Amino acid sequence: MPFATEPPLRHGRAERTAVIWCNLGTPEEPTPAALRRYLAEFLADPRVVEIPRLLWWPILHGVILRVRPAKSAAKYASVWTPEGSPLKVWTEKQAKRLLGHLGERGHAVLVRHAMRYGHPSIASVLDELKAQGATRVLVLSAYPQYSGATTASLIDAVNAWSARQRAVPELRFVNRYHDDPGYIEALARSVRQHWQAHGQAERLVMSFHGVPERTLHLGDPYHCECHKTARLLAQALGLAPERFAVTFQSRFGKAKWLQPYTEPTLVELAGQGVKSVDLICPGFVADCIETLEEIDMEARAAFLQAGGERFAYIPCLNDRPEWIQALGDIAARHLQGWPTAPADEAERAASRERALALGAKD
Repeated sequence: MPFATEPPLRHGRAERTAVIWCNLGTPEEPTPAALRRYLAEFLADPRVVEIPRLLWWPILHGVILRVRPAKSAAKYASVWTPEGSPLKVWTEKQAKRLLGHLGERGHAVLVRHAMRYGHPSIASVLDELKAQGATRVLVLSAYPQYSGATTASLIDAVNAWSARQRAVPELRFVNRYHDDPGYIEALARSVRQHWQAHGQAERLVMSFHGVPERTLHLGDPYHCECHKTARLLAQALGLAPERFAVTFQSRFGKAKWLQPYTEPTLVELAGQGVKSVDLICPGFVADCIETLEEIDMEARAAFLQAGGERFAYIPCLNDRPEWIQALGDIAARHLQGWPTAPADEAERAASRERALALGAKD
């Protein structure tokens, strides 16, 4: 394997520390062609679909990529914004807010966002950071709960890039923060503020993205970490066990996934006489198609059609100040031991000005 040619050594050039804020990804536009490209990359990942390639490839290319893109494009179109995909918009804003927050705390680091699938790719962002002199990179995942299908896949992508480099930067990974106090408090505050503005429903449903049940039996900690997040959030809100439910959404295929499933649970609650529910998606830190279309449209309709009277979706953390504070705390903890202070006060001031300028553009 040929390794990347390194630029000439620049003696005396300041070494930089960088943070990459990584999310799952999104198609570039809500069209069948764009969805086909995105799904081809996403569903080809063996971390996402653990089926032998000889069996999976004919299904993926012969059936799924012929049928699903058009259906998925219509769903994406229903939540698309003038700025683009909601996931892209919020991920970019979160990276800019994180840059500003770390700059205010005296950390003169580079901060970029990247997508595991789609653009900007992890490899392209790592190339950019390396060209800017980054010799230390913190990879910060947008997945609070660890899963092989998400977190480990992200690590795979970074390692694949590293395998092609001659000079590999120091790398650190934030694999999970499902029980981080700042993250839990940010979730709790978003719920409390919703209750203050709209009143409290009879039930709070906490919906997490699903994964095949077999991954739990194979040792993936995702299920347990989701339940710990839910338990800590319920404790922070003072909710008794009968006042909340933990469910799993976004099932794909015919295999058994983690249960209970979100939409059937909502239908069941309505059938039991529950008239109002609040729903939050703690595993998503940025609103996306899974929250805005699957939950706030499809799940809402299912609950109301089953006899429910009031359904309230509580938005993701997005760029809430308390979430950016928590994210900054997580990043700062994992940056410990790496030089991040500006070289002098002038550089410190310039760093703050850059951070403020980026924030002002939003």
